[in-house]
Amino acid sequence: MSHGVRVRVWGELALFSRPEMKVERCSYDMITPSAARGLLEAIYWHPGMRWVIDRISVQKPIRFTSIRRNEVKSKVMGSKMLKAMNGSMDPVYISTKEDIAQRAALLLRDVEYIIEAHFAMTDCSAEGDNAGKFKDIINARLRKGACYHMPYF
Repeated sequence: MSHGVRVRVWGELALFSRPEMKVERCSYDMITPSAARGLLEAIYWHPGMRWVIDRISVQKPIRFTSIRRNEVKSKVMGSKMLKAMNGSMDPVYISTKEDIAQRAALLLRDVEYIIEAHFAMTDCSAEGDNAGKFKDIINARLRKGACYHMPYF
């Protein structure tokens, strides 16, 4: 019995950040294996199994787009929040032009992939856990479009 799945995923925009690009966000050309694993874990995760990505197929041409966005450079400190909770009248918001920076991002647009993966049983599986049970649960969740949290690119 195969423990594998084939999942078609798509979206309008995607960003798989390159770590060498510090401030400006720049995407890899396609989804990374760790992002694909995270997407599958959003659909079904169990401590008794782990996902292994076998193949990722790019279904649409690789196209980039750039956007600019405003980011806040500073943070409201927890100590300021605690003081405000205890009655301090110090402001606990950020609203000055000095705290805002405009950043660029190079994103993928109109992406579609087919992720082929299988799962392996782990030492954390319970006595009643088995590959057939997991496969049935995964297939049912895929048919329904169910996920534990909304996956995103």
